[in-house]
Amino acid sequence: MAIQVTDTALPGVKIVEPKVFGDARGFFFESFNSREFDEAIGSHVEFVQDNHSRSAKGVLRGLHYQIQHAQGKLVRVVQGAVFDVAVDVRRSSPTFGQWVGVELSADNKRQLWVPPGFAHGFVVTSDSAEFLYKTTDYWFPAFERSLVWNDPAIGIDWPIDGEPLVAAKDAAGKTLGDAELFD
Repeated sequence: MAIQVTDTALPGVKIVEPKVFGDARGFFFESFNSREFDEAIGSHVEFVQDNHSRSAKGVLRGLHYQIQHAQGKLVRVVQGAVFDVAVDVRRSSPTFGQWVGVELSADNKRQLWVPPGFAHGFVVTSDSAEFLYKTTDYWFPAFERSLVWNDPAIGIDWPIDGEPLVAAKDAAGKTLGDAELFD
């Protein structure tokens, strides 16, 4: 198998690490293989969209989810490093409101699988970072929701000093207690 998959504290959220082949010329790895990915997570996943963002140090994007057309996301970093976070926003889940954070970087080549039903966000910890992610559904702005990054009810321990740089829509994010969530 070309990937190793590790469970996180949130059931369904998984760290995906590719087998990297390196020598004096550089490295090679499969960043995605549908058959192996489906086998590792135990279900078939179909991705319909790839996204790419670049952000400077201290930029925080998220915590995003779509209340309809919920997206699963397979995320990774190809330049720099981020602290990547998933929050369970399914009211019926035993881990509702809990979060998990993982360092993703160009060096460690880790990926994070964030299934539908979770809010997702990241903060850039290097000078800059390029972030790639595959989604299982398309972006529908009318259904996009955002949790505020510093909601004390969630209590994410972001590795930052001071205030991050956030988009206006993220600064206006809702708290877990006020947000529209999954049942």
